Amino acid sequence: MDASNVYFCDLRTSMKENLPAKLRRLLDEAGLKEIISARNLVAIKIHFGEKGNTAFIRPVLIRPIVNAVRDLGAAPFLTDANTLYAGTRGNSVSHLITAMENGFAYSVVDAPLIVADGLRGASFKEIAVDKEFIKTAYIGTEIAEADVLVSAAHFKGHELCGFGGTIKNVGMGCASRMGKLEQHSDLSPKVKKKKCVGCGECVDHCARKAISLKEKKAEIDSEKCVGCGECILICPNRAIDVQWNADIPLFQKKMAEYAWAVLKGKKEKSIFLNFLTNITPACDCNPNSDAPVVPDIGILASRDPVAVDQASVDLVNRQPGIPGPFLTKGTAPGEDKFTALYPKIDWTIQLDHAEQIGLGRRNYRLVTI
Repeated sequence: MDASNVYFCDLRTSMKENLPAKLRRLLDEAGLKEIISARNLVAIKIHFGEKGNTAFIRPVLIRPIVNAVRDLGAAPFLTDANTLYAGTRGNSVSHLITAMENGFAYSVVDAPLIVADGLRGASFKEIAVDKEFIKTAYIGTEIAEADVLVSAAHFKGHELCGFGGTIKNVGMGCASRMGKLEQHSDLSPKVKKKKCVGCGECVDHCARKAISLKEKKAEIDSEKCVGCGECILICPNRAIDVQWNADIPLFQKKMAEYAWAVLKGKKEKSIFLNFLTNITPACDCNPNSDAPVVPDIGILASRDPVAVDQASVDLVNRQPGIPGPFLTKGTAPGEDKFTALYPKIDWTIQLDHAEQIGLGRRNYRLVTI
């Protein structure tokens, strides 16, 4: 069976080669030069971290990627899409402020920051997918229009899919608010009647006139609602929320199909990095970071998004676990850390489905540099 190359560097350094230089060598080995042409607009998709979170990739390790892209005559920019929930990254203004507070200032990363889906998450391109669950995907405009995609994902545990790596960074992370809602829910948003004060903000901002006030409470007409999710963000009292009803296997499969949509037309112009550092039990979307569950491992790079996630899982599972409130079992080398963290979640589903739809291969060849 054919295997995809996954390139790996550990975190050992020397006076002759520091970690940024080693990361540049990793990018060279993985084929960055093969996917970038002069004057390409290169989207470096990262997660800026929610305010209060400290586990995201350090900005000083993003700058070598930026420099490598610029040295090839291309124009890099750092990007992410707004969140579905109303946190500190729910609109472009607070998203960029959070990014800068987390260290992603121009003076550090040497690249502009562009939120991919507009001021309130409503700027997207419709991408025809025609897969089992997703027929049309809604991808952030700036990512969809970029010539090249470089995904830099912080690999960690995740509450809904067992682990979060490249597939999540691309599939969920590049989706507009409407795209995120489609992955998380099969229903229109819900109104929490106890929190709703009948201010009418959601009514005024609903482009489809799907929201009305009845007895001084907002009510959403599911027949008119198109699932853009703007009402979730606009409500000053957080009285509107996602109906998190999508079952976990379906969620993982939709996420893989969204990743396929993002790479449609640019699969040969994409490269994927997983940073296996500060491997926390939960997503960087949380406003906090718990202690790591295994020691730091290194950085992986590949042209295959499925292979790089599979290799990351395998490398994590080979490590001795760090016992703690989250990881109470499965700590021995070789034991499944992600199943130990989330025993009700089958993390293999996202990899299996991604392979089935042609996103990549689970079979890989690990090349250590």
